Amino acid sequence: MRTLLLYMLPWVAEQVLIILKSFLQTEHLMLALQNSMLLHSLRGLQSKGSSLCAQFIQLFLQRGFDQVVHDVALQKLPVRFAMDRAGLVGEDGPTHAGAYDVTFMACLPDMVVMAPMNEAELCHMVATSISIDDRPSCFRYPRGAGVGLDLDTEGVESLQPGYKGGVLEVGKGRIVREGSDVCLLGFGTCTNRCMEAADLLRELGINATVADARFCKPLDTNLIRQLATSHAALITVEDGSVGGFASHVLQFLALDGLLDGDLKVRPLTLPDRPIEHGSLADQLVDAGLSSSHIASTALSILGQKQQALEVLSQ
Repeated sequence: MRTLLLYMLPWVAEQVLIILKSFLQTEHLMLALQNSMLLHSLRGLQSKGSSLCAQFIQLFLQRGFDQVVHDVALQKLPVRFAMDRAGLVGEDGPTHAGAYDVTFMACLPDMVVMAPMNEAELCHMVATSISIDDRPSCFRYPRGAGVGLDLDTEGVESLQPGYKGGVLEVGKGRIVREGSDVCLLGFGTCTNRCMEAADLLRELGINATVADARFCKPLDTNLIRQLATSHAALITVEDGSVGGFASHVLQFLALDGLLDGDLKVRPLTLPDRPIEHGSLADQLVDAGLSSSHIASTALSILGQKQQALEVLSQ
């Protein structure tokens, strides 16, 4: 029997449910109204050979974290967690903001942690999670619409209904723009703002590399080493709390000796406070994660302090 477990209100989960149904011939649909109930159920169904997927607003996954640790991670069960409302959520405010999921999921042994920069990457990460059958995995995605890609040209197959992506190599990131002066390493949708920041920097004569990490765990250490050794400065950008993606990158850089030389590193994360209700654009400015803030950080790290202030004032 192949089973899809769905948690949360139907209108929240609808799009991910359509995508998941493209991969799973669902014979059993289970609605769990209480976090620990669902997570305990995963363990029992896994023992019966079911293929398990659980969808959460990541805020409520926090409430079942003990079960994630003991009923899934420690037993290395191949449960897939689809985490809705990643990062800032506009008018939903701080109660629903996805600030902590990367931090508390990436600390677990064997957990694969992914974040797509756009809707095509989300389809690919759903396919990747379904293909992982020897350990747990999770992927996070934001509130709201995609960026408007032509999915066919991005390797996503259109089904009736839903979409089917391709399987990514686990732990493999990618460079989406080549540069030489500074590297902007984004995790998830922040990579789109890194691209916008690179456009701002290009107008000022600075050639920025933009990389899409795709995975927080396992990290693409070969890619990060390449970026660190070919640029004078590296900026990581994520819409999560301190202790998430940047912490894993810095841990690797330190242990690999890449911080022993002249490399300058700046991690951009959510600040250590709740971000109040507002438009997403206003929240990004408040959090210091807008494209202008990213560009300003790059200018500052390169010693162009005045231009850094001017970019923020525009």
